Amino acid sequence: MNDTVKVASLPHPLSWETAPADFAQSDDGALRMSAAPRTDFFVDPRGQVNMTNSARLLFRPDERFMLRAQARGDLVATYDAAVLMLYVDDRHWAKLCLELSPQGQPMIVSVVTNGASDDCNSVVLDEAAAYLRVAGFGNAFAFHYSLDGAVWHFVRYFGLQQTSGLRAGFSVQAPVGDGCTITFMDIHYGAEALADLRSGV
Repeated sequence: MNDTVKVASLPHPLSWETAPADFAQSDDGALRMSAAPRTDFFVDPRGQVNMTNSARLLFRPDERFMLRAQARGDLVATYDAAVLMLYVDDRHWAKLCLELSPQGQPMIVSVVTNGASDDCNSVVLDEAAAYLRVAGFGNAFAFHYSLDGAVWHFVRYFGLQQTSGLRAGFSVQAPVGDGCTITFMDIHYGAEALADLRSGV
């Protein structure tokens, strides 16, 4: 596995923070990543869970940016997920997930960590496929999802207490299972700020 990965639509090569169980890149730039068993990023406020070992493929974005990708997942076990991630260090990060719920349903989930993690379930989906988008505004960020890549739905707006050295990119997780495989495709990046958080575009 190469240390860096180039995607034509991204301004810089991506680097592995933690390597996945398996990885492949197709000719059209799609990324296929497999999570190793019992991998996750979550810092429980009660101290019961502290996992920071999920595979992460990251690059340094502009101060204002938008990163989006269509994610499709072979989600097998509870909390298996495709992830768009923002990462500063193990106590300052955020992720937008296409995740399998305890009820066996794919759904949109987000986690923001400033010392400890929160955990927010947003909406149940009919299938394990969705467009995920993160928008950066300097010290603030927004998460959105879309079913068609055209109409976007607001998930959350938040800040990170530390942003120096911020990286953005892709992750996969399998916190309680034996692994899952995710494909990220139709990857797009722009060095521009999102004009309206809740406009749907």
